[in-house]
Amino acid sequence: MQGEDPFDQGAGSILRQPKAVWATAGASVVAFMGIGLVDPILPSIAKGLEATPSQVSLLFTSYFLITAVAMLVTGFVSSRIGGRKTLLAGLALVVVFAALSGTSSSVGELVGFRAGWGLGNALFVSTALAVIVGAAAGGSSAAILLYESALGLGMACGPLVGALLGDASWRYPFFGTAALMAIGFICITAFLKEQPRPARKTSPLDPIKALGHGGLASVATSAFFYNYSFFTILAFTPFVLNMTPYKSGAVFFAWGLLLAVFSVLVAPRLQERFGSLKVLGASLVLLAVDLLVLGYGDHTTAIVCTIVSGAFIGMNNTVYTELALGVSDAPRPVASAGYNFVRWFAAAAAPYLAPKIEEWSNIHIPFVVAAVTAVAGAIVVWIRRSALTHEAAELEPKHVTEDSVTVFAD
Repeated sequence: MQGEDPFDQGAGSILRQPKAVWATAGASVVAFMGIGLVDPILPSIAKGLEATPSQVSLLFTSYFLITAVAMLVTGFVSSRIGGRKTLLAGLALVVVFAALSGTSSSVGELVGFRAGWGLGNALFVSTALAVIVGAAAGGSSAAILLYESALGLGMACGPLVGALLGDASWRYPFFGTAALMAIGFICITAFLKEQPRPARKTSPLDPIKALGHGGLASVATSAFFYNYSFFTILAFTPFVLNMTPYKSGAVFFAWGLLLAVFSVLVAPRLQERFGSLKVLGASLVLLAVDLLVLGYGDHTTAIVCTIVSGAFIGMNNTVYTELALGVSDAPRPVASAGYNFVRWFAAAAAPYLAPKIEEWSNIHIPFVVAAVTAVAGAIVVWIRRSALTHEAAELEPKHVTEDSVTVFAD
């Protein structure tokens, strides 16, 4: 990404893209909205379905557990039916299971429907980045930033939409998501043409084999620890703040805005000046400090620290994505699938374990554990810094060559 200005108004600008790219990016925004959508309404869901915080947190656990496992088959599916059909299949599943989530009469039903939603989201999200890279003007740098912009916007808008619709009923955000994803389905059907399929079909075991690469395994391991910290904030903090859906939605909207700004605007500039690994290590340590202050501060401090954490999460997301896509010699979709397979397990574990840890100890300890895992992620980066730096430097030209964009798009 160094040396390029993806916001330049020329032909390679992030803002001047084909309709197919905007349709896919727009649907990606809604897909990422689904992650934070339930944040402000978690207490309302618990009350409406007479469930405990740990039971309601299973909404995240089932979602990300299925997402993690599905990462092994997304490449298998897309390499056989093509990117466009994979996107549409994922969107269709999200529409169906999001709508069913809104009809749930028990927390068990809702957890099950969220698992189906996670499968659809895995098919869509894992393929969307490849499709955007393949169809975007301006090479992979502009495409990745566009994808990160969609992620940031979705993470920011999800809690806000959840709060606005959830103030009337916790069921409405699920119906709203189904409607928005149906619109995305129509837009992709209309604007996105089928892309070429790869010459070699992907096996479900390929992502596992890709993790045999030391650099990719290191990035995935570090991201695993980081994701535990990330999703402790996302899934457990709403219970700690204990605010109305509107107020909780406002807090996480501000959090999401910082996530988007630091992901798209700040992280690339800091990377260019200090290098990716230094930025990542420092950001993880600062996130750990933020978590400790959040856990032991008063209510106002907890709100501020929740919002501020968005800045560190935004930077981490950008750097981890680039490392995962560039550090391995495996095809990008395969490397991405292996990386996501590992890290999403932590996203499944944290929402369930954090409230359980509180039950076993006190409200402070879940944040101490999350701070420790953030530091663990930084330690992995530090220990493996020589290999990561060497391998990333060797593979850097792959980010901008036409051949690599074609491979990733496939």
